[in-house]
Amino acid sequence: MAEKTDLTTRKESMLEKRQELKRAVPLVDVFEDDEEILMCADMPGVAKESISVNVDNGKLEISGTRSLQTTGSTNWQEFGDIEYRRVFSVPQSIDINKVNAELKEGVLRLHLPKAEDAKPRTIKISAL
Repeated sequence: MAEKTDLTTRKESMLEKRQELKRAVPLVDVFEDDEEILMCADMPGVAKESISVNVDNGKLEISGTRSLQTTGSTNWQEFGDIEYRRVFSVPQSIDINKVNAELKEGVLRLHLPKAEDAKPRTIKISAL
């Protein structure tokens, strides 16, 4: 029986320790004018290559992963790897083909231009 215990102990010691990736909801400011909806999402430390923006069927999904490269042993860690993800409903009046995004200093700016039909218009009144 001692052999069986030794085998079990060896298997348990060989298990790989994994740190589960923490998830967070990025803080987002939303601004709207006659031309577009502008969304500013805080995603500190996320590289441009790690960000995904998808617009489909009235839903806008923003996601990104921050991965920190460290060397040596970790004594204390408060700022680790994290996955940001948030989903919004967007109006059908958005011109999906003209949506663009830019990342600067940890802030993702999404420009959601309105379709021409959705922009406000002034109606000229003619006198008869």
